[in-house]
Amino acid sequence: MQAWKGNPRKRRIRAVDLFCGAGGLTYGLAKAGVDVKLGVDIDPACEFPYTANNGALFLLKSVEDLQARDLQKAFGRSGLRLLAGCPPCQTFSTYNQKAASTDKRWWLLRHFSRLVQEAAPDLVTTENVRRLQDQDVFNEFVATLKASQYHVTYDVVNCEDYGVPQHRHRLVLLASKLGPIRLLAPSEIGRSRRTVKEAIGDMPSLEAGSVDSADPLHQASTLSPTNRLRIAASRPGGTWRDWEENLIADCHKRTTGKTYPSVYGRMCWEEPAPTITTEFFAFGSGRFGHPQQQRAISLREGAILQGFPEGYKFSPPEEPIYKKKVGRLIGNAVPVGLSEVIGLSIMSHIAGLRMGKGNADAGERSCG
Repeated sequence: MQAWKGNPRKRRIRAVDLFCGAGGLTYGLAKAGVDVKLGVDIDPACEFPYTANNGALFLLKSVEDLQARDLQKAFGRSGLRLLAGCPPCQTFSTYNQKAASTDKRWWLLRHFSRLVQEAAPDLVTTENVRRLQDQDVFNEFVATLKASQYHVTYDVVNCEDYGVPQHRHRLVLLASKLGPIRLLAPSEIGRSRRTVKEAIGDMPSLEAGSVDSADPLHQASTLSPTNRLRIAASRPGGTWRDWEENLIADCHKRTTGKTYPSVYGRMCWEEPAPTITTEFFAFGSGRFGHPQQQRAISLREGAILQGFPEGYKFSPPEEPIYKKKVGRLIGNAVPVGLSEVIGLSIMSHIAGLRMGKGNADAGERSCG
């Protein structure tokens, strides 16, 4: 495949974000200079945060029902076209021990592939859990891209290397019809490791069950009397194995429960956070205890650890904040820092084409 010989000078990259969620991918791409025109998701709860924080339209529609004409209308007639999409990762996550190919979500990547073939965008990107690379459906997706004359690269990256303040390994794929493309290295864009303290160390103090008067999203879940004793007995980086016997849950005294030491844990100030899940606001759901205060991290702190700015809106001002809904929106999001890196890599790819060399020095690689 030869590098694209067209002239991309002053041509904008217009993007459509499939499975857009609350806008983590869109927000990061926009920070990098990509013009995201449309976000698509089947969850109506995504519409407010997506449209309130991003200059893009929202389409409530299943990707299964989406047609190329829906994308073409958003792309318009000028500029380079990027189709981005991060299918729900729960099906392929190591947290999900029961997932199988009978799960409807398993095949959403096939619909993404169908739309790539029908709309023929210039650029494609997707992000997911690393376990996806071991699945036939992913290999099929890559093969389809290559058969459609895309240069394809994919790799598993450690998000903390790119300044995302959490331990999170993600599979990132980039594809281009214009020439070889690759994800930029952290050193190329000045990214380095960030800690929990650097991310949320200056947030106002909170009691469990309280809400910050200046920011209703900075609220902490209540704790039962037993969990108050448990978090008081917890040290950063420690486990429930450090507690006195009377505080240990019955399920963890059983043989099967002894293999889950990371629940009921505290974060460490000087380390990145654990992977932010949809239940990060609950002390018992993982290592989500605040490093110092007697509570789980707040909804806002979880959002910041995902890279969202402090003012990012997740609920309409007239609507009560439902922790489970907001937690799901935050936990399911693509970390903004990683999204921006993806966007910067695409912009660098286009800049290289302007200079007539593309990213050919990197060749084509995969994690194999």
